[in-house]
Amino acid sequence: MNHNTPLPPASPRPLRHLAAGRRRVLTVAQLRTHGVTTAELTEQCRPGGAWQQLLPGVVLLHPGPPTSEERLHAVLLYAARESGTPGAAGVPAQPGAEDPHGTPPAYREAMITGQAALTLHGFTSTPPLLSLEKIDVLVPRLRRLRSIGCARVIRTPVLPVPQQVTGVPVAPVPRALADAVAELPDAGVVRRLLTEAVRGGHCEPAAVVRELNEAKLLGRPHVVDAVDSLLAEGRAIAEDRLYRMVREYGLPDPVWNVDLRLPGGPHLGGLDAYWPEQAVAVELDTRAPRQDEDAMWSEYARKRETLERLGITVVHITPKKLRDAMEQQATVVRTALMAARDRDPAAYVVVLPR
Repeated sequence: MNHNTPLPPASPRPLRHLAAGRRRVLTVAQLRTHGVTTAELTEQCRPGGAWQQLLPGVVLLHPGPPTSEERLHAVLLYAARESGTPGAAGVPAQPGAEDPHGTPPAYREAMITGQAALTLHGFTSTPPLLSLEKIDVLVPRLRRLRSIGCARVIRTPVLPVPQQVTGVPVAPVPRALADAVAELPDAGVVRRLLTEAVRGGHCEPAAVVRELNEAKLLGRPHVVDAVDSLLAEGRAIAEDRLYRMVREYGLPDPVWNVDLRLPGGPHLGGLDAYWPEQAVAVELDTRAPRQDEDAMWSEYARKRETLERLGITVVHITPKKLRDAMEQQATVVRTALMAARDRDPAAYVVVLPR
């Protein structure tokens, strides 16, 4: 043999090296990039074979039942962009080709939502992943994709920014809640989910109600009942944070939960906290984005304008700001109290318990 004699072709790498890899769920297109032929794929996926097809175009590289993680990745691979789109499930991902939100390239335009997403977010009132018959996956509205097997496809005009949980793109809690509630007829289950979302600090009530409203779920009586309980729960939590803010940051004690009236005149409105000497009021903005949001905001604005014409400073604080930036909100209130010394005296008002 001289140096011009062609070398014999290298023996193909045994297919078992794929099943021994870290990721044991691959698309058919990804398997082809590993040199797996159509005949080999058919042989491996035959009844009783070493592999199995979990979803169209998605193969599990072992014969036993899939783990919860494998089911999640299979659903995402199935629902990702169509073949031919850069970074789609059917096209090998380019090294380092992450999108700005950190979504793995193979999972772009697909994210887990519904009860599976809530379980990933740490909810205890949702079933374990393996006990879920269907895993909801969120995709753009124009995707031509059908629900099949364990994958239930949910479409949306605008995809939210996904959150990464254990390497899986997951819908934010408010969106995942709305998608879960859409499939749940049990009022008790819906109430438990919404309550855990607020008590567990996963999100604020307003964000949940906004998503439920956009999903047109507020016409369902059992959802409306659960939302009313949610809003009451959210207000109680926000009030507790307001008490804590005053105590922990050394603000003077206000009078709590009062109504203001002009002497012998009309009712001016209720306030969560009021400092009579400084004429400074705090009002928790717990509006929920429902159909009457514009009317409610107009009422808030009218009350604020009326009080400020009387020389009363009104500080609006949202529950989210109290949760995420309590010290900053305490500074805002303290600044308003200190500025009272430089203002003209406010009009005399009657303060009554609410």
